[in-house]
Amino acid sequence: MKKIGIKRFLLQNISYFCIVKHLRKDFCTFLGIILMILPLKAAAQDSLLTNAMDSVEVSLLTCSPHEEIYSLYGHTALRWHDLRTQEDLAFNWGVFNFKKPYFVLRFVFGLTDYELGAVPMKYFMEEYRQVGSSVTEQILNLTAEEKRNLYLALVKNLQPENRIYRYNYFYDNCSTRPRDIIEQSINGKVEYAEKEGFTPSYRDMVRVCTRNHPWATFGNDILLGVRADFATDRRQQEFLPDHLLYDFDRAQIYTDGEYRPLVKERRTIVPAGVQVIEPDFLFTPSECAYALLLLSLVILFIEWRKKTTFRVWDTLLMTVQGLVGSVLFVMLFSQHPTTSTNLQLLLFNPLPFFFLPAVIRGRSTRWWILQAALFTLFMIGSLFQSYAEGMIIVALCLLLRSAIHFKN
Repeated sequence: MKKIGIKRFLLQNISYFCIVKHLRKDFCTFLGIILMILPLKAAAQDSLLTNAMDSVEVSLLTCSPHEEIYSLYGHTALRWHDLRTQEDLAFNWGVFNFKKPYFVLRFVFGLTDYELGAVPMKYFMEEYRQVGSSVTEQILNLTAEEKRNLYLALVKNLQPENRIYRYNYFYDNCSTRPRDIIEQSINGKVEYAEKEGFTPSYRDMVRVCTRNHPWATFGNDILLGVRADFATDRRQQEFLPDHLLYDFDRAQIYTDGEYRPLVKERRTIVPAGVQVIEPDFLFTPSECAYALLLLSLVILFIEWRKKTTFRVWDTLLMTVQGLVGSVLFVMLFSQHPTTSTNLQLLLFNPLPFFFLPAVIRGRSTRWWILQAALFTLFMIGSLFQSYAEGMIIVALCLLLRSAIHFKN
């Protein structure tokens, strides 16, 4: 039988193969990583193509997190392994070009484009072996026709006009893309076992991933708004690779009145290794917030004794408050839906900049009354949104400034 498929090797001076959600300072540089483009003309030989699928294994690959900040959430890919021809590729929806202009800014605003790429499986496994992450393979229980459907879908998705997509961390990422293309290739319906009573929010799930990195948790929590605290369903939870792995293990394919398990076999192809945990900043966000509160109380006591107010301290706090608020205000215009309504904006917003000139000159201003009112709304908002660690303590420090100005 004539071999189905022609490899076209694109040798890149610097590859931009990288795991989705990874904002790496030092990009993975692999000279010789190759992207395979499967030819559409093979699809014309429909019968021959279906017969060729008997020797193919299709697997979902789940890569465990490692302790670098950019890899705390894990990764998902598809494996296409032809046991007859030894063609063995990992299809990865986490490819992006870090060199594109304004990459970080576009990422923050939800305007980042990712794309599908194919890499030899040995390179894919070596990447995770080096960082000590495990790779779990779930061999899918697909018929020859379903494998053919998946093959043609991969061919279509690898075309230049199709392989680029607008990435969204929660809704359209490296975990949801493989799931969707598998479901669309199956002749029937994938039925999942529901998780009764298990309704975490997006924030809950992200916090689990960053639990050993309090400042990463802080950064996420300060940017995520109230919509990140809504309960999620089973499908929404599959934005995380571990959740998708769990659901695939318990899923069934329903076709013509019969059921068969979605996963035929599960195995570990890269065992977990030793991981080097990079230490975070010496102090946690709460410890820093309490230190600020202590300093605020000391300054307040001195001001009370001297019957004065320290304009330099007010200026410093208002400047930081306005800068943080400006970031949160800008995030309102991000394409990430979960940042659009952030109740932390009630206290941390750009408004202090409008009153700062009067405070610097020592003039009377209504800012302190406005800040106290915003503090009240901020505390009410805590009933609906989970704030970043230490933010309520920082808010108390700001309220103390309003209190001393009321007294004076």
